[in-house]
Amino acid sequence: MRFVGTGYRVHDPRWSFKPLSGDGAAIHGGRFNPKGVPALYLSLDLVTAVREGNQGFAGKIEPCVLCSYEVDCADITDLRTAAARAAAGVAFEELASPWAMLALERKPVPSQLLAARLIGDGQAGVLVPSFAIGSGPDSHNLVLWRWGPALPHRVSVHDPSGRLPKSQLSWD
Repeated sequence: MRFVGTGYRVHDPRWSFKPLSGDGAAIHGGRFNPKGVPALYLSLDLVTAVREGNQGFAGKIEPCVLCSYEVDCADITDLRTAAARAAAGVAFEELASPWAMLALERKPVPSQLLAARLIGDGQAGVLVPSFAIGSGPDSHNLVLWRWGPALPHRVSVHDPSGRLPKSQLSWD
């Protein structure tokens, strides 16, 4: 499917000069990408972005930079509903697996295996429920493995006034 809309992301201020990189996900891995695979994690609403960016510690929010993104991206698999998951042959448990614990124990991570399968099938990303603490049934994320400045996988950060820093030196 094609997703056209707005995504949101909370950044550590030190890394807000690279809002489109996916480098942090590649370094640390994530629910839908193993280490070494860049990914851009976006939320479809502001509250979910804050929950995701603060890793469930929404009672105490670290300083952050909230950005919005304009997305026009083809080759997206939508796994937000039970019907969509059934049609794709994906179990909810694959998405909801305790990925961080499994990765730490060096065990297979079902959501990362699913991502590898989707990437191999030519998909650029996936729409999924959010698993951040406090998320509800309408809390969703868009995870991208292929994106750039041009169609069919266009993503741009909304910064018309040029407020985002140009380098990490901006924070020194």
